[in-house]
Amino acid sequence: MEPRRNAPRIPKNLIDCLGELEDPRVDRTKDHKLIDILVIGLCTMITVGENFTDMEDFGRTKQQWLETFLELPNGIPSHDTFNRVFSAIDPEKFLACFVSWVQGMCPALADDVVAIDGKSLRRATNKGDTIPHIVSAWASKNGLVLAQVKVDEKSNEITAIPELLHVLQLEGCVVTIDAIGCQKNIAAEIIDADADYIFALKANQPTLHQEFLEYFHDAVPPGSNAKTPLPESIQFHQTIDKGHGRIETRRYWQSNHINWCEDKDLWLGLRTVGMVEAIREVDGQKSVERRLYLSSLSLDAERFASAVRSHWGVENSLHWTMDVTFGEDQNRARTQFAAQNLATLRRIILNLLKKDPTPRRSLRRKRIVAALDPDYLKKLLGI
Repeated sequence: MEPRRNAPRIPKNLIDCLGELEDPRVDRTKDHKLIDILVIGLCTMITVGENFTDMEDFGRTKQQWLETFLELPNGIPSHDTFNRVFSAIDPEKFLACFVSWVQGMCPALADDVVAIDGKSLRRATNKGDTIPHIVSAWASKNGLVLAQVKVDEKSNEITAIPELLHVLQLEGCVVTIDAIGCQKNIAAEIIDADADYIFALKANQPTLHQEFLEYFHDAVPPGSNAKTPLPESIQFHQTIDKGHGRIETRRYWQSNHINWCEDKDLWLGLRTVGMVEAIREVDGQKSVERRLYLSSLSLDAERFASAVRSHWGVENSLHWTMDVTFGEDQNRARTQFAAQNLATLRRIILNLLKKDPTPRRSLRRKRIVAALDPDYLKKLLGI
């Protein structure tokens, strides 16, 4: 896919963006318009439907309403037609439509934290096949999925992440990635996009991990807290969360004293290293865990802490929502590109629901109201 970093962000209606998607079918098999199939699928999954049979049932039940804005030249497609079309759509071209639409919704990423994280589609596979894995980009402040790519069956997230970064406009934001993405080429890709990065640093970079582990062990010994004196090269920040019978204390140290590190110049933009000490107390039992991070950010422990916390939030804001609200882990679509394309459709729906300004409605309530109120469903679609 062509890079889009310098492309202007012109707001586009979702239906217009979907209308630009290339139809994978030959002319003799086009009994139903592609846009009709996509919109019926979209409406079905907004209103708590999950599979291709649900799409056919929704279409037949709501045909009169759908005819007010769709052509439906040959009525409602069968569930087999929905299956064949979603299996055949080129996922990269679907991604291009998705990104084009999101860029219109999200005109500025500056100062946002873009969390890159992967998720498996556990039921979307045949016996003996590799479980599909999707890597998504989540804009924490905007509350939107920016894009997603599928990890190649013979590869891993290390190759998928640069592909994902390549389609995003990242200028001014902070990109956060787990340890698997802690790679020199990925750091260079982010810096080249005029963005900053925070990488979790673990044993997949053994020498670097051990060096900074020893550095923080000496500079900030176990048991250190807000009262521990620190050199000017290290800043400290602390947060305490209480609730549901537990206390979680997170202590953040960030240092720009890294010139001694021999590999420093191999990581483009590297300016600081950080450590997070998570102390969790439940029913009188205490656990302590220390995590390390490489970063291109300047010394600002509070900003570093906020970005790290934003990355952890992707689990609840995106992955948990996909499984609990949309039942993604239970979806069995597995033919060709069906699983990947339905995953994109779910993320389109999540963005639609997240950006709806209706107050005091959970995602679940919004989906139920959309099923009961066709005017609200049209409002979500932007029709």
